[in-house]
Amino acid sequence: QVQLVESGGGLVQAGGSLRLSCAASGRTFNNYDMGWFRQAPGKEREFVAAITWSGGSTLHADSVKGRFTIYRDNAKNTVYLQMGSLKPEDTAVYYCAAGGGGIRGEWRFDYWGQGTQVTVSS
Repeated sequence: QVQLVESGGGLVQAGGSLRLSCAASGRTFNNYDMGWFRQAPGKEREFVAAITWSGGSTLHADSVKGRFTIYRDNAKNTVYLQMGSLKPEDTAVYYCAAGGGGIRGEWRFDYWGQGTQVTVSS
């Protein structure tokens, strides 16, 4: 198994920036594709971004494209989500996830972190 711990959430004004981090431990981090998801109150969890194990391919949801960037540092066993031009509708609990299949476009996520709260004030 791989254990995931998110950090970096907080309260930010609209238009501001935050960087989320997800530190992995356990099995070899660079065996896994990684993803970020979010869940707002009263809504279902939704996909935000994903990155293949090598970092060679990324995918971003249309709602965050051009504002958020996923990247990873395999030497530090960490994946990041750089968030900019934040909007109140970005308010959610953000979850990190690990899995595979990304190179084939068949993303799946088997391991999940506990989440970190991001609140964007207007």
